[in-house]
Amino acid sequence: MVFKKMLSAFGVGGPTVDTVLANPNTRPGLTLDGQVNLVGGEAPAAIEQIAVGLVTRVEVEGGDSEYAGIMEFHRMPVSGAFELAPKQQLSIPFQLPVPWETPITDVYGQRLHGMTMGLRTEVAVARAVDKSDLDQVAVHPLPVHERILEAFAQLGFRFKGADLERGHILGVRQTLPFYQEIEFFAAPQYAQSVNEVELTFVTSQQGIDVILECGKRGGLLSAGHDVFGRYTVSHADADRVDWAQVVDGWLKETISRYGGLRAQGSGAPPGYPTHGYPTRQGHGRGPGMGGIVAGAALGAVGGMVAGEMVEDAVEGDFAEDWGFGEE
Repeated sequence: MVFKKMLSAFGVGGPTVDTVLANPNTRPGLTLDGQVNLVGGEAPAAIEQIAVGLVTRVEVEGGDSEYAGIMEFHRMPVSGAFELAPKQQLSIPFQLPVPWETPITDVYGQRLHGMTMGLRTEVAVARAVDKSDLDQVAVHPLPVHERILEAFAQLGFRFKGADLERGHILGVRQTLPFYQEIEFFAAPQYAQSVNEVELTFVTSQQGIDVILECGKRGGLLSAGHDVFGRYTVSHADADRVDWAQVVDGWLKETISRYGGLRAQGSGAPPGYPTHGYPTRQGHGRGPGMGGIVAGAALGAVGGMVAGEMVEDAVEGDFAEDWGFGEE
């Protein structure tokens, strides 16, 4: 779907912007290709800069409160300053690299419940910034992501939902200011031990850190608690191993752990060692895969917006069209 919007900074008779993606489907580490189409209005317009950025919905927790906000997490300028003449038509091509850690939104053509992603076009004019175009983006898994998700299905896990939590996982090389949690109801063979499992991928060009949180059931005389496992895999291993066996081994080892963040010897399948327990910054709800966390100071990194909650990133119809404002 394509939007064509008049730049509100100019008022009636001003230029219009229309961003068109060659393909709204992408994967982490690839690109989004498109062009920004501008049509001049009734008078000349001094454009200071045009930029495109990826925006998504992120959960923020602190103390006993929780809310969702819109975050622009990756941005790239597509033009500098120029003057747009009356009625002039101008197309500016761009190729936006998609960060390796970009969360997955779609699996086998189906949107993961709870996930949203959009490409926003921002046009800076004299003394004003106009966020006037938003296009839906679908981020599909890489092969290793697919194999691990398939393994959960083969083992009998049922998908529950997915969201993004603001914060950082300590001990993991993470560049984005949030992490994705993909939640599953426990498969029957694990149901006596755990209620659910949360899966997090932290992806890089070299490979993937896989973080598991298993919510353990309490007993008659003991409270429930969460246990963690962290494993590292290579992109090259996507078709080299039996992933159902590997994931089953991860889960059994993780469930066998008890209590806090203690380092133990690895019981994982050969080649997939655990590296201790992850802890997180940015959360505040007590022990858990999102619970051992505190607020992180975030700012601009490498020219990208890194962690600013931009409530006005999508406005009006845009928020309704893509569900950014949904709870």
